[in-house]
Amino acid sequence: MTFSLNRNAIRWIIVVSSFIIISLILWNTYTFFQNFKAEERSKMKNWSFAQKEMRKTDNLNADIGELPLEILKSNTSTPMIKVSEDGSMEHNNIDEEKAKDSLYLIKLIEKFKNENEPIEIRYKDKILSTLYYGNSPLLNKLKYYPLALMLIIFLFAAVAYFFYRSSKIADQNKLWTGMAKETAHQIGTPLSSLVGWTEILKTENVNPEYIVEIEKDIDRLQTITERFSKIGSAPTLKSMDIVDVTKSSYAYLKARSSKLINFEIIIPEREISINLNEQLYSWTIENLVKNAIDAMKGKGDLKLELSQLENQVFINISDTGKGIPKSSYTKIFEPGYTTKKRGWGLGLSLAKRIIEDYHNGRIKVLTSEIGKGTTIQIMLKQV
Repeated sequence: MTFSLNRNAIRWIIVVSSFIIISLILWNTYTFFQNFKAEERSKMKNWSFAQKEMRKTDNLNADIGELPLEILKSNTSTPMIKVSEDGSMEHNNIDEEKAKDSLYLIKLIEKFKNENEPIEIRYKDKILSTLYYGNSPLLNKLKYYPLALMLIIFLFAAVAYFFYRSSKIADQNKLWTGMAKETAHQIGTPLSSLVGWTEILKTENVNPEYIVEIEKDIDRLQTITERFSKIGSAPTLKSMDIVDVTKSSYAYLKARSSKLINFEIIIPEREISINLNEQLYSWTIENLVKNAIDAMKGKGDLKLELSQLENQVFINISDTGKGIPKSSYTKIFEPGYTTKKRGWGLGLSLAKRIIEDYHNGRIKVLTSEIGKGTTIQIMLKQV
């Protein structure tokens, strides 16, 4: 208990620390962006002052000094448009071909207004021109840096989450595998004893029909034991007639189910060879049929249809139960998912594992309608 609490505390510390670090990085990036933007504005103001110095004299041969000229030449990155009082426009660091279009320049002016406040170039309280400027390429790149950082953090968190989830699923699989093998081991001991007692009963004056029924149940227990013992290990697949195996599994459940259920089976008369593990495949059929019976609450129509298309075999199991919402088509195969009050949510997840992991097939909800029923389909490849 203490270990679990400490582990949860460590997780929360990591989450909070990560949030604080991310917040500090984003805040520092924002601060740097604003400082850089303020520095660019200061450069643009200096550029406007240099322009004003240029306009102080109408004598082109007058000596205005080197500083204004150096300032005017220093801007090689920030795009800008200077609009004079007569409406004429001069531009710098803008594509020359595009700048030939006056409408393009007008759109740029509107864009620059949104990015930075225009600077008025005045001389003797008279506005000589207005300077519109945009963000430099470096500033634009810096603007998207927080988004790139957030994307990297999101991808890192996603990788960490999927790694944690896969590790957790692996641990769960180990747990279920261990429980299955232990269950098989525990059943094996009393099962051996039952076999011995059956042999003793055969020597006694006991109705042979009773012994036959007991032997059927013993065979059933042996099948269950074999199923549990195969969970977690690669089962042996043999070429078998899937028609016969399916018919036997379906008939077994039919004989032991409610008489209020109308069982129907549609299968070919010929053999169809498939690489199967008989115990695990029949377990899958039983799980699907039992789920269908539960969905109908022990009353309704249940149909199994086996068909072949080229080298693929399809087994459809249909019921007239309560149906499955479309959003839950994939969820029902997840371990632990159940709508039953006393269910463990393992039947369909085991069916998926048996069909997809062990038999390289597919299992899915083919169709379902709320209040009308569901059809689950198994697809297997023929030998």
